[in-house]
Amino acid sequence: MSAEGEEVPLNAIRVFVTIAREGSVTRAAAALSITQSSVSRYLSVLQDYFGAELMQRRGRRSQLTEFGRLFASTVAEPLDTVCFTAKRMRRRSRQETNRIVVRTSLSTFAYSFLIPNLQAFSAEMGGVIVDVVSSLSPPTSSDDYDILITRDLSVIEPADDWEIYNEQLVCVGSPSHVGGKNISIVRSTPILNITSRPDILPTWLRAMNLTSHDIKSGARYDHNYLALPAVMTGRCLLVVPEIIVSDMVRQGVLHVVPGTRTPSGMHYRAYAVDRSDNPEIGRAFCRWLVRLCRKAALQEAEAS
Repeated sequence: MSAEGEEVPLNAIRVFVTIAREGSVTRAAAALSITQSSVSRYLSVLQDYFGAELMQRRGRRSQLTEFGRLFASTVAEPLDTVCFTAKRMRRRSRQETNRIVVRTSLSTFAYSFLIPNLQAFSAEMGGVIVDVVSSLSPPTSSDDYDILITRDLSVIEPADDWEIYNEQLVCVGSPSHVGGKNISIVRSTPILNITSRPDILPTWLRAMNLTSHDIKSGARYDHNYLALPAVMTGRCLLVVPEIIVSDMVRQGVLHVVPGTRTPSGMHYRAYAVDRSDNPEIGRAFCRWLVRLCRKAALQEAEAS
């Protein structure tokens, strides 16, 4: 048994909890990115500390002893809480103090609306560098980002948030194809399908008092940014969030079919996480984005 005042081997406890969770020394080593011999040494240290066996051999396999199961089940959840809290409160060490990372699940929004306007924010903030990454996965407290822009993901850590846009849908096509036409064109012209947003077309059809039998179904694309070149150059239509085509409409590259504007019920939000290295810049970015989206929404409303 260990001496009364001996320090608790916290690293060994973390390794043992991983062994219990993974079910073997081999898988624990892989999960922790350390060698099996290191895992075994940590296990030995912890067993020496307790003066009791935590694992036992059963044939060719090892399994937890009753003592080991009791200890693992008792400390696993508190250990997870400690790790989560530490990661959430960690301040990353970055050399660039004038830089933020913007993560988004809205790749087409970033491509067609956000990124073309970033230079204005950078100039307004004295040359701030804005890194942009896209991911459809829910963010975790250990992910490296300052801002999340999304319509369908949530943040599970302390963060300030802003509603930046109430999504509006429109039906668009090339000016030469839809100029002078009304909504009846949807009955004879294929409408492209976007598999990453299967909600858009049914929502729009209901608002237009139409059904899937009233339209011609066109080609399928994974994302709106892949479909945009097709609708700009082909004899087809696209039902799309208005904000991602607003610049193209103003430039005359695309034309909105009159009477096809309707809200989707989706709201874009921006989150500035508390653990950011640059929280003030992050919040300034969110406020700037709110202004930018409001300006775009006003222009859309005036054009409709």
